[in-house]
Order: sequence, then structure tokens, then C-alpha cells
Amino acid sequence: MSGDPKGLQINVMGREFRVACPENEQKGLLEAVDYLNKKMSEIRDRGKVIGLERIAIMAALNIAHELLSTKVGGGFDIAEIKRRMAHMETVLDQAMSDQKDLF
Repeated sequence: MSGDPKGLQINVMGREFRVACPENEQKGLLEAVDYLNKKMSEIRDRGKVIGLERIAIMAALNIAHELLSTKVGGGFDIAEIKRRMAHMETVLDQAMSDQKDLF
């Protein structure tokens, strides 16, 4: 897996792909590739699903289920809470920055 201005070369289950990815997001993409490879390997190693395409679909379904499971009963959305917290942090940082001139 290497990076260059045209994209990032990744390996998923032994197959090479080049994907466009901003440099500041490459670490996250590589973590996602590792996670996907782990999920696909688990499915392949169980031996119940045969064929790379079917394994990829099952892994995608499992990952989508995990993502949707972060919503806890009553519509509590962890991702939304994290976005709100990040926004509040930005607002607080700006307010604190404005206060420096007072002292």
C-alpha cells in the first residue's frame, strides 16, 4: 500500500486497487482497508461463503449492520452526537480565542 499524488494503492484480499484519497485521510483509509480485510478473512475462514464477490458482499452487510447498530433505541445516533460535540468544541475554541484580548 503506497501513496502518490494520483491516489493510494491498496490491497484487499490479495487484489490491488488504486483509490483517490486526500493525503490527510490516507491513515483512515488504510485503517478501513485493514478492517475490511479482517472481516473478509473471517468470513472466508468460516468456509460457508465461497467466492470473493460473495465474501465482499457479506462483509459489507456485516459492516453496515455494525454501523447502523450504533443507533441505540429511540433513535440515539452516536455519530450525530460526535458531530455536535465537535461543533461545540469549535465554538468554544473561538470564544476562548476572542477572550485572550481581554487579559
